Amino acid sequence: MEIIDKALAFEQRKHTFKTTSERIESSREVKALILSLNTIYKEDKDPEIMDLMKRLTVIKQKIEKRLKGRP
Repeated sequence: MEIIDKALAFEQRKHTFKTTSERIESSREVKALILSLNTIYKEDKDPEIMDLMKRLTVIKQKIEKRLKGRP
């Protein structure tokens, strides 16, 4: 369950990104984590994995909202 450990570490990390490239990298990283957790969830159907994916999705949405900027 190395992927779950990586996801938990990402969740605990401080999310202050100074540059746009840091935001893009973190957005891609969290997307990859969510997709890999999804493949695990398809096999196990563990509700804890689903909760972790939901929390990571919220973080990803905040990062992407900051990337897109305000209209």
